[in-house]
Amino acid sequence: MAPSNKKRLVVSFNNLPVELQEEVKAAYPAGYTDSMIRVDKPNGDFFYAVSFETDEVSYLVKIDVKIDDISEEDDDKDYYDDEIKGADQIQDDEEEEEERRPSPIEFDDED
Repeated sequence: MAPSNKKRLVVSFNNLPVELQEEVKAAYPAGYTDSMIRVDKPNGDFFYAVSFETDEVSYLVKIDVKIDDISEEDDDKDYYDDEIKGADQIQDDEEEEEERRPSPIEFDDED
């Protein structure tokens, strides 16, 4: 494969001219999900992009992706938090109620 002399550009989808936006959409009729690549930047940031070629330019088109930023650890806290408000009070109330109940009557079966 011969090296290409095409100009190479990284550009945000929103910064493309409308005509090129339409061409990119046409090139990915089923959406971008299966074609996206993650591009890691040297500073630790990253972005997702798809490739798109014209006769003159080879584009890497940045696609805006919404990512849930709640870590699994934070997620677990929401569901498995041992600190339930009022739990101690509920337990104390149950113990007091149990103390107030009369004890069951025991019968001897020695007839």
